[in-house]
Amino acid sequence: MRDSLVQKLSRPNAATWVGAGKVAEAAELAQELDVDFIIADNDLSPAQERNIEKLTEKTVIDRSQLIMDIFAQRAQTPQARLQVELAQLRYSLPRLKRMWTHLSRYEGGIGMRGPGEKQLETDKRLIGRRIQKMVRDLKHIERRNQVAIENRSEEFVVALAGYTNAGKSTLLNRLTRSDELVEDKLFATLDTRVRRWILNENRHVLLTDTVGFIKDLPHHLVASFEATLTETRRADIILHVVDASSPQAEQHIRTVNTVLQNLKCGDKLTWMVLNKWDALTSEEIPEANNLANIGPDYGSRAAAPSNIKVIEPAQAFQVSAANGTGLEVLSEAILDHLQAGDEPMSLVVPHSRGDVVAYLRKNASLEELDYQVDGVHISCSISPARGARLKHIFPEGFTKDDD
Repeated sequence: MRDSLVQKLSRPNAATWVGAGKVAEAAELAQELDVDFIIADNDLSPAQERNIEKLTEKTVIDRSQLIMDIFAQRAQTPQARLQVELAQLRYSLPRLKRMWTHLSRYEGGIGMRGPGEKQLETDKRLIGRRIQKMVRDLKHIERRNQVAIENRSEEFVVALAGYTNAGKSTLLNRLTRSDELVEDKLFATLDTRVRRWILNENRHVLLTDTVGFIKDLPHHLVASFEATLTETRRADIILHVVDASSPQAEQHIRTVNTVLQNLKCGDKLTWMVLNKWDALTSEEIPEANNLANIGPDYGSRAAAPSNIKVIEPAQAFQVSAANGTGLEVLSEAILDHLQAGDEPMSLVVPHSRGDVVAYLRKNASLEELDYQVDGVHISCSISPARGARLKHIFPEGFTKDDD
């Protein structure tokens, strides 16, 4: 038995999105299945929603409303709840009028205003005030978050990006030995989470996980989650996590690449992590290996902007976050990338500056550590950021020539 209808049109029907015959067919199918809702996989105008509801006598939910409802169920923190509610209120403003049509019979004569219109104006005013307050509250939260971001400005940051339910949270848990929430649900993660990923005894990076992407993410949600999504912009490397076992993997990759481009992350070093590799059959592996060659998808509505960089084939890693397969190779690649940018350094540290020796033990790759009469002779390689920090805490160890 069918539970969905599809129609291809050269242009949407202004009144009902699809043709009148297809709406009638949907009404018949809805009665046959005794459903509570009809869900449209498109954004509908308020008038289109109202017209389809009249013809089908069923509640109609469009794509944006469905996604926002899912977000509302997943929101756990104050920031996420504010972001979702803000998106819902922005979405509802142009749809307020249809909520008060049941009062139209009370309207007066020409030039008169009925209670429905008065209530509509009141609701618009209340929602407008609520939106203003929520925007202020979110900015306050974002300022607090900015302090945390500045405190880790010297850290190397790796960001997990990917289509929703690709396994990013499972990967975060496995790499950082965390126990963050993992569910087989869309948008189980709505907040940015930052954890320390230890690569070896003296090198680590910060690994961030944020909201998953989806095709045609509603613009109200994009605007509300702007601060969360742009965490990706601050990353030094982006790990694009893909569910390699998904039949829609290719489309998911194109969607994520497009979102990354729109977030101005096209120039970021991006590595593809083909997750759930253990779920592939031997026949599926050759095709899955080609996934790293897929670029962004700008759809048929607009061509790629002229200033957008074409994504080159990404370096790819075949892993299973569930059982740990391939993660050691990924960790070694991150470590190699870090060490490739390290700077060699030699210095003599006074015996009284044990803090400097401790800093180097923790943050540098030591090649020589020799305790002599005049001090501790150290040869090492260290990242530029940590080297700059060392010069700040131990300026007397560097001459002008060293700078």
